[in-house]
Amino acid sequence: MGKVVLRCVECNEKATELHRDYSNGILKITLCESCQKPVDKYIEYDPVVILIDAILCKTQAFRHILFNTSLDIHWKLCVFGLLCEAYLRWSSLHSSEPSSDPADLIRYTKEWEFYGMFALAALELAAFCGSVLWFLCVAVARCQGRSVELRLLLRALLLSCYGKVLLIPAVIWEHDYSPLCLGLIKLFVLTSNSQAIRVILNSSRRLALTAVCVGLLSETCVAQACRRLPWNLQDSLTFG
Repeated sequence: MGKVVLRCVECNEKATELHRDYSNGILKITLCESCQKPVDKYIEYDPVVILIDAILCKTQAFRHILFNTSLDIHWKLCVFGLLCEAYLRWSSLHSSEPSSDPADLIRYTKEWEFYGMFALAALELAAFCGSVLWFLCVAVARCQGRSVELRLLLRALLLSCYGKVLLIPAVIWEHDYSPLCLGLIKLFVLTSNSQAIRVILNSSRRLALTAVCVGLLSETCVAQACRRLPWNLQDSLTFG
């Protein structure tokens, strides 16, 4: 396994360590050789402060999370977001049959339509990530003459979808949300995706936004194609 590459959260230069451990439990934050600022000031911060800065899409917070931490929850976060999306899509199909029984949440997971919505959401996410990765590989190779670390970039894209946790209130209070609210959540997730791309590639805002737009276009095309297929996804997964 390769050595972990740390980054200065201020100037993005590589660093060998975030802090130095002296005797008697004394720790000293390492200064960046390039900008002479602390390599990672966030190692002293409370996680809540880091989360707030990430929500504000601060570049330093994203560098801390993507480069200087060993967060390995991107796949769990991905599955959780897909489950929330699937539930909202499923519930929208049955909005004419409201139920206030909390036990219905368990019943919903037994519905074939729920799994169909999960598969559709997963397909759209795969189209988004695949298109973004393909575009960035081509663009970076042609413009900068270097390759893209796909594994690191995919991890960044999935982690930057953390905004989907905002779907939890829509799942809990299933009839107290609006398309505007869901649209704002989608916009926030796309903004975070763009910022994650900028941080990983140290690229311009234009390249990151273009990549996100390409991914969104591909995701929309897949969604529309699934709706226009001769067979209907929901009908094919429903008996009777």
